[in-house]
Amino acid sequence: MRDNFALVVPRSAFPLVFVYLISTCLISTRLVSPCHAENWPDFRGPDGQGRSNAQELPVHWSETENIAWKTAIPGRGWSTPVVWENQIWLTTAIEKWPSDDRKAELLKSEKQPGERQVAEEVALHAQCYDLDSGLLIHDIEVFRHQTPAAIHKLNSYASPSPTIEEGRVYCHFGAFGTACLDARSGEVIWRQTLPIQHGVGPGSSPFLYHDLLVIVCDGMDQQFVAALNKYNGEIAWKTNRPPLSGSDGDMHKAYCTPLLVNDGTRDQLVIPGAQWVVSYNPETGDPLWQVHHGRGFSNVPRPVAANGIVYICTGFGTAQLVAIRADGSGDVTETNVLWKVAKKVPTMPSPIIVGDQLYMVDDEGVVSCLDAASGKSLWAGRLGGNFSASPLFADGRLYFSSRNGTTTVMEPSATKLEKIAENALDGQFFASPVPIAGSLILRTDSHLYRIGP
Repeated sequence: MRDNFALVVPRSAFPLVFVYLISTCLISTRLVSPCHAENWPDFRGPDGQGRSNAQELPVHWSETENIAWKTAIPGRGWSTPVVWENQIWLTTAIEKWPSDDRKAELLKSEKQPGERQVAEEVALHAQCYDLDSGLLIHDIEVFRHQTPAAIHKLNSYASPSPTIEEGRVYCHFGAFGTACLDARSGEVIWRQTLPIQHGVGPGSSPFLYHDLLVIVCDGMDQQFVAALNKYNGEIAWKTNRPPLSGSDGDMHKAYCTPLLVNDGTRDQLVIPGAQWVVSYNPETGDPLWQVHHGRGFSNVPRPVAANGIVYICTGFGTAQLVAIRADGSGDVTETNVLWKVAKKVPTMPSPIIVGDQLYMVDDEGVVSCLDAASGKSLWAGRLGGNFSASPLFADGRLYFSSRNGTTTVMEPSATKLEKIAENALDGQFFASPVPIAGSLILRTDSHLYRIGP
């Protein structure tokens, strides 16, 4: 194992790697198996659903076993790394914490100060690591804020995951700013800020659709979806969310990441929010269909989709999993909702679909398997620990990473919980696992690991 501590090497030091073309790897609700790609460009991979065709991935590891390298990450951030060729990109926040008296002053207007944390100053960084060695290639301060807004104690100032394409990486910090960087030089190409009141900090990751970078802005004060021109950061379109009932802004916020699906005739971006889930035309921002899912809010899990059905989690309140047929137009609440489940539904980890089954782990560590067509519960079992990270399906196995630093490897099964291994690392998992080049890239709250060769 090589243990690296933020060493900087010049860009010329790492080798050029063949680029695998993924432009034809389109997302579709009709797909029952994920598309193949050598890169991991998004929060949940090429298909946006945490699935990969990667093979020969590690099953067993620990702090002393099967680690290619381990690198300390300065600051804190929960963003999932993205990978393009030989580069691993992530975001992190370098915080200056206030004294206890100053903290009390900064939090005096908060409804639940005991659930909040606040920095005196925060520098928001984009960092690039070499895939082969774990060495730090670029460390770019993208934004710096004095007395930023408070965030939840389980959140970070750098929780949204970047997205990457050939030559460019897009880093989003919610209301604290969005930026495009040259992936080779690390230079900032443009910056943009869309102010909203998150309430508990940023959470939604950006999504790249052709020449548009889609940003979800579901705040306490206003709720909208915007698309930025990826070349200059200017707003290409902006669409308000449906009107929300109630006057409590805390119950109007949400933190979802868009999912691109296709119902056989059109691309659509499905984005859950408080009370409503809406499908948008990604080119124009025009709403295609919408479903009123109830009084849920603070939605975090990203949707998943298969066989023309989209599955969304309704967030806090009474968390539900809702299956929706992804066709029609206008308000399809009465016609397109196929079923709802309200037992052991996560409020933070996203679900995952493998074949005809849907798997999910709730925040308290209970994993469930459902029949994706009917919503029927097939089995449930306890993994232990608390969960925020979303699961991965790769090499025929499921990987669930918990906040206690344990990754449980499971065999997909429609009949019972089949654990293969439990692997513990120091630290906590908020970021989701990334399969690449026969290895797993894992980010804890303090380190970046390459597991395997």
